[in-house]
Amino acid sequence: MKKVLGLLFLMLILVSATELTSNPPDAFHSIEGTWELVSFHHYDDGINISSTEPKAEGYRQVKMYYNGKVMWSRYVPNEPHGRFGYGNYYITEDELHETIIFGDDQMMKALDTLTEFVFELDLQKDTYSQISLDEEGNRTFSENYKRID
Repeated sequence: MKKVLGLLFLMLILVSATELTSNPPDAFHSIEGTWELVSFHHYDDGINISSTEPKAEGYRQVKMYYNGKVMWSRYVPNEPHGRFGYGNYYITEDELHETIIFGDDQMMKALDTLTEFVFELDLQKDTYSQISLDEEGNRTFSENYKRID
């Protein structure tokens, strides 16, 4: 019994020491945080950006990602109602998957036909682009965000 307890104690010390002395692994990129839309890109041939369009004066769109949940809201001047949506998300190294489950009346109508949105993801430390692809996988359009938190 003493040997078993001694072994368990020794294993506990080794595991604790390993956790204290090991370097943490490189963090997988994270989209968690609050982001504001800054511009749009249009692609001419599915690869190259043909134009960049800043957001319109007064237009504001914010997205928040946390713990597998996403929420976005949009304000457009001279429109009587704002827009919003809420749902789940996950990312891979180069894709953003959003499944919207609730939103404003226009979003709820759109959810009748499409609830999962998949984008190519270009994620940097303080910026990211969610890039829409056509049926053949060619880039068509992107929304470009900056971190604001």
